[in-house]
Amino acid sequence: MSDARNLPGHSTTGAGAPAPSDRNSLTVGRDGPLVLHDVHFLEQMAHFNREKVPERQPHAKGSGAFGVFETTEDVSRYTKAALFQKGCKTEMLARFSTVAGEAGSPDTWRDVRGFSLKFYTSEGNYDLVGNNTPVFFVRDPMKFPHFIRSQKRLPDSGLRDAHMQWDFWTQNPETAHQVTYLMGDRGIPLSYRHMNGFGSHTYMWINAAGEKFWVKYHFHSQQGVKNLTNEEAARIAGADADYHRRDLFDAIARGDHPKWVLSVQIMPYEEAKTYRFNPFDLTKVWPHKDYPLIKVGVMTLDRNPSNFFAEIEQAAFSPGNTVPGIGLSPDKMLLGRAFAYNDAQRARIGTNFHQLPVNRPKVPVNTYMFDGHMAYEHAGNAPTYAPNSAGRAWADHTGAVDESWEVDGSLVREAYTLRQDDDDFVQARALVRDVFDDAQRERLVDTVVGTLKSGVRSPVLERVFGYWKNIDAEIGERIEAAYGTH
Repeated sequence: MSDARNLPGHSTTGAGAPAPSDRNSLTVGRDGPLVLHDVHFLEQMAHFNREKVPERQPHAKGSGAFGVFETTEDVSRYTKAALFQKGCKTEMLARFSTVAGEAGSPDTWRDVRGFSLKFYTSEGNYDLVGNNTPVFFVRDPMKFPHFIRSQKRLPDSGLRDAHMQWDFWTQNPETAHQVTYLMGDRGIPLSYRHMNGFGSHTYMWINAAGEKFWVKYHFHSQQGVKNLTNEEAARIAGADADYHRRDLFDAIARGDHPKWVLSVQIMPYEEAKTYRFNPFDLTKVWPHKDYPLIKVGVMTLDRNPSNFFAEIEQAAFSPGNTVPGIGLSPDKMLLGRAFAYNDAQRARIGTNFHQLPVNRPKVPVNTYMFDGHMAYEHAGNAPTYAPNSAGRAWADHTGAVDESWEVDGSLVREAYTLRQDDDDFVQARALVRDVFDDAQRERLVDTVVGTLKSGVRSPVLERVFGYWKNIDAEIGERIEAAYGTH
């Protein structure tokens, strides 16, 4: 076995060739989509999906429940998707989770929370995979495995490590917005019922006339947004590591069914080309003054699982599962996840995970995916190829597609063209200065300093001080001063 002293001075592929980039995926121009022949990215992501068996790599600790989504408003001018037509009621599944912790970790660790939804629509399953924050740490999927590993455990001691976390964050300044959320009051929700949810990514909506719109999803808790302090979270972690799981299950069992109102932000298709920052950058939010919220409907969770493993642990979500009227966008993280999520499920729960009852659509399925491990549903002796002369239906669309966008450019490894407000710190600064009050800023300082006291060393320590000074000079100075006096 080699150790770090014997490793080459540059990263390589698994075959030993020099790696083209560990920070940027290959795209058509700075603003264009990822390409399938970026072999290094695909190999990195496919291997990452198989690093841990059998629990999920991120989002291992989770809880969930079933319910219904009712569209109460007319948004047909924006999308033809059946589930978003006024009056439509759709069965659904929600899974909430932490990101970094293992399956047995405490629910009340400071962490982003997953907010994943599966809608069993009349047009097939639609999955909306999001978090309780509207942004994320990175904007290029090549960085995703590296980010998750920095939040996991050290290879020698097997311990989580604040030094490793801050090392990654401070060397990737695009993390500033999400880190500010994480270190603020919303970093530890009181319960899954008391947090908002976001699709986070930018998606495309297409109406019946073929008109396209860019959309962001916001689910607002009707129980109110409530959070835990560091002290409360630490006490609960020792007393009841499954606190959030227990709260959700017990609330539904006693008939206290949690609800969220879905609203969306809509950006006209053409405006994305000239907006002052790239609207597909997952580290940014769209200001509500530019794109106000439009109410869509209400999500209600009213049924607990009858078997946690079968219905929650085996639930599989992917943002690549879309339905007519909904498409993807040039968001690089979204495009990377559209591949990675289903691939992770193939590694975790098998080739035919889509046949499991919790993942099975409520509509007939005619797919040319067949055989493989644990195949249960099948097409009998029908042809396994298309086209065929035996009468089995097959798809043959040729030409333009509804959920498309135009793109042009050379193949590059760079995430997005810089625009007027494309600063990694500007929205984090606004969060600190304009959203947080004095008490929240004081708690932010205490939380950051607390993590630094957990073993963060030079040169990362000095980079942390500079990182926060770039977000907000005063907050950075207060963090540095408080660290020195603790």
